[in-house]
Amino acid sequence: MTITEINFSQGDMVVYPAHGVGRITDVEDQTISGHKLRVFVINFDQKRMTVRLPVTKAQVAGLRSLSPTNDMDLALSSLTKKIKVKRNMWSRRAQEYEAKINSGNPVSLAEVLRELYKESADEEQTYSERQIYQTALQRLSHEVAAIEGIAVDKATVKVESILNTAA
Repeated sequence: MTITEINFSQGDMVVYPAHGVGRITDVEDQTISGHKLRVFVINFDQKRMTVRLPVTKAQVAGLRSLSPTNDMDLALSSLTKKIKVKRNMWSRRAQEYEAKINSGNPVSLAEVLRELYKESADEEQTYSERQIYQTALQRLSHEVAAIEGIAVDKATVKVESILNTAA
């Protein structure tokens, strides 16, 4: 397997599946334990966090550009599809949901949202269901906001309104 370098430059918006949408603030050379290393410096405003990711590890880590508009439209339209009720144990489903969230794939995020969405406060939702739902909603909303150039709260309202119309 060959290591390929992904080329991003300062100011590019990127998706790092483990953390969501961030902006590359710099591409710098660092010396760590005597080894020269080129790293992307990625700032995640929503988490007040900065990550330094070696350029050679970016592809393995899943670092990618923002989704094309048509891919995001596909993800948002999948929010309206009927869900299949899963009967397996919650711990197993929670692992599947976490894997989908950490994949960084907008369609997978939409699937998690669709499956965990409750249209009214009367419907019971456990603490862990709410946590997973909020994480998926935050990740998808941040990418929608970055793609459309709108505020994150407006993107969240947009995503939830699509879920409301599908319910």
